Amino acid sequence: METRAQTAPPAGSRSILITGCSTGIGAHCARALKADGWRVFATVRREEDRAGLEADGIETHIMDYTQADTIAALVAAVLAKTGGRLDALFNNGAYGQAGAVEDLPTEALRLQLETNVIGWHDLTRRIIPVMRRQGQGRIVQCSSILGIVPYKWRGAYNASKFALEGLTLTMRMELAGSGIGVSLIEPGPIESRFMANALTHIERHIDIKGSVHAAEYDRQLRRLKGVSGPAKGKLGPDAVYAVLSHALNARRPKPHYIVTTPARQGALLKKLLPADLFYRFIGRLG
Repeated sequence: METRAQTAPPAGSRSILITGCSTGIGAHCARALKADGWRVFATVRREEDRAGLEADGIETHIMDYTQADTIAALVAAVLAKTGGRLDALFNNGAYGQAGAVEDLPTEALRLQLETNVIGWHDLTRRIIPVMRRQGQGRIVQCSSILGIVPYKWRGAYNASKFALEGLTLTMRMELAGSGIGVSLIEPGPIESRFMANALTHIERHIDIKGSVHAAEYDRQLRRLKGVSGPAKGKLGPDAVYAVLSHALNARRPKPHYIVTTPARQGALLKKLLPADLFYRFIGRLG
């Protein structure tokens, strides 16, 4: 039981660090929070992605989760601007490495975990002492329904999100009573460049023609390129912002925020169906 109140500071005085703000969920949430009166520090990996955000009054920094020196420099720069305070952290920057587990080069799996788990852990550990000194803060992790329900051909991404779920929920328990709220957002399909980025990574790391799954890869690539039509139940990034706002402002933020109907359906079926039946059913969806 959390013993210290988690009431957020008044609007207009709060600061938040958001990662992965070049496009999609991160970019939308950075602008929405700025409009809601937050002081927003947004990270991107490339210099050319800063201009649009800064034109909207959002302070940007270069950070790459796989480069520890950029994480350290980011934290130092942000805290120098805020006088050593930070009210919230939204870990969002990630990508999805597609491909059958047997086709996945170990280095590709290592890079997926380094980006989606290890880098998040590094950044979060640097922020927790700041929040402990303040006696309050919010940490929100943008996970995925694939951190709850596995999906074929997404083994590396599934693994990164399952790991993130376990790490975050353990951290939530360990921070109980500190005044620091910890939440997971678990979206299903959201309008973003996520699928386009996934296409880049599968073509970079997977030997498609040499795989026993070559025909399946062709089908998957057609879907990633939009040939087979849009994903069902896909929502805009505003759906993520709605639950992010609750996680940042509610007195008792929830541990889980599942977003989109397909994601809620998948989580519910996992609870209701026998395990063997559930995994056979999910396996046919891949």
